[in-house]
Amino acid sequence: METRVFGKTKAKITIIAMGGCGLGYVDQIEADKAVKLAMDHGINMIDVAPTYGKAEVRLNPWIRKYRNKFFLAEKTLKRTKRGAWRQLNQSLERLDTTHFDLYQFHAVSSMEELHQILGKDGAMEAFKEAKETGLIKHIGITAHDDVRILQKALKLSDDFDTVLLPVYVASLVNPNPVNDFKKILQITRDKNIGVTAIKAISKNRWKGAPTYKTWYEPLDKQELVNQAVWFTLSQDGVTTYSLPCDVKLWPLVLSAVKEYKKLDAEELERIVNMARENEFQPLFPE
Repeated sequence: METRVFGKTKAKITIIAMGGCGLGYVDQIEADKAVKLAMDHGINMIDVAPTYGKAEVRLNPWIRKYRNKFFLAEKTLKRTKRGAWRQLNQSLERLDTTHFDLYQFHAVSSMEELHQILGKDGAMEAFKEAKETGLIKHIGITAHDDVRILQKALKLSDDFDTVLLPVYVASLVNPNPVNDFKKILQITRDKNIGVTAIKAISKNRWKGAPTYKTWYEPLDKQELVNQAVWFTLSQDGVTTYSLPCDVKLWPLVLSAVKEYKKLDAEELERIVNMARENEFQPLFPE
């Protein structure tokens, strides 16, 4: 699988990352099958969080055996120094590892949260101390609903090595500053910041009873998955796309990547038109 340099981390990351979310809501047998599938395709990055069900527990035996094969990214929703330290140590213990390659502020959704993180006794103080002591190597920040938070974060602090955000074709069906990933990608290119994309195969919010564990309705036809994944991976600045939160969808994405080649502007526009014709809708704003 193709690799790309993950910004300032200088790590060479596969263009698809193993999204830990998908592993947290299945039993160990099914999780093992999914991890093996990902590894058989050459994936060398894992992105996980303590809020992803039992994902850390499911990954534990794989991390213990193959730690050196993976760039391991972890997250926390804690915003205070004390809370972040406590959760960092819990995650290190659950995954039985001595360090994380990347530790991220998870799903920052307001300016109040961002100021708390960066302020006195905020979580950034814990992150910096953990970096100094070798418990983490790099610092990242993620935003799921309003990507303008990332613009502000990158303006206020030079400590961020990576960002994670939705980069998906449906957002261009009805463009809005809330989901303007292009502006963030310009900033990350200028600052050499690594980018993990999420939500690539999102079609819209669920309109009926969910049939997958994803909180959005995903594409599940191979042709549409191909176009959506290629669209995301062809955005300048995107390093990797993290697999969706249902392992049943992983084979579709991995099949799409086998045929991936970077799309030109005309091909990208054609996919946006396809999304409009198929009534895709942005996840945000609601």
